[in-house]
Amino acid sequence: MERTTLDLWVGAFVVAGLAALVLLAMKVGNLSTYNVSDTYPLKAYFNNVGGLKPTASVRSAGVLVGRVRDIRLDTERYQALVTMDIDKRYEFPKDTFANIQTAGLLGENFIGLQPGGDDQMLKNGDTFKKTQSAMILEDLVGQFLYGKPDGKSAGEK
Repeated sequence: MERTTLDLWVGAFVVAGLAALVLLAMKVGNLSTYNVSDTYPLKAYFNNVGGLKPTASVRSAGVLVGRVRDIRLDTERYQALVTMDIDKRYEFPKDTFANIQTAGLLGENFIGLQPGGDDQMLKNGDTFKKTQSAMILEDLVGQFLYGKPDGKSAGEK
């Protein structure tokens, strides 16, 4: 009788551990619940998206306002075209600044929106005019080590 009770307790802990791993994987994979039916798409062009991935968060003032839907290369402009789904509860002025930021020093990338002061709002399918690409750590280290802030070598003028 004691052996079966012990087996039941071990089984319960294994099931609880597996459930915790599934929840952790969903949290780390950014698969938390987000209602995509009440959203509108906005687009932005970036020279470099770094480690930005689909389903990455879109935040304004630290608040989750949307998710990245798609990232693809625009072959006419040779820039990354990022499509975002923004919650309809939030509207942003036409001069809103979209930049790719990193959570912490080496954390995940997300898009940060900094609203401007324009009276007109972005509408369904509009494109952000002002963007800033991801900062690549290797590029910053290279610029620091080799003294090339403008892309030229140290001896060039």
